[in-house]
Amino acid sequence: MPLLTVEGEGSFEVPVGKRLVLALEQDAHIDQLHACSGKARCTTCRVEFIFGEPEARTEAETAALTSRGLTGVRLSCQILMNHDMTVRAISRLAGSGRADAGRTPADVIEP
Repeated sequence: MPLLTVEGEGSFEVPVGKRLVLALEQDAHIDQLHACSGKARCTTCRVEFIFGEPEARTEAETAALTSRGLTGVRLSCQILMNHDMTVRAISRLAGSGRADAGRTPADVIEP
């Protein structure tokens, strides 16, 4: 099982193929935002990679980041856990002013 390390929070074993956004929320118990329910529309699920950043990107992730001019971040809703990763959780519910993190994303990457 891949190891997800979240800066300042610890390390967590995660099932292979689990979406990073779900691993952050369910395994690491991080209040990770995902306002569009993991559909790569809002970019609220941003993370910064410290180690193990995947090279591959979905078309939806590339389009969302490009349209907003975002660099140096990735969308956790568009990444599968298939190897060890270390991230900084930068888009969290605490301090966001939002009522909740968003509806729970599906188990599979959308769109």
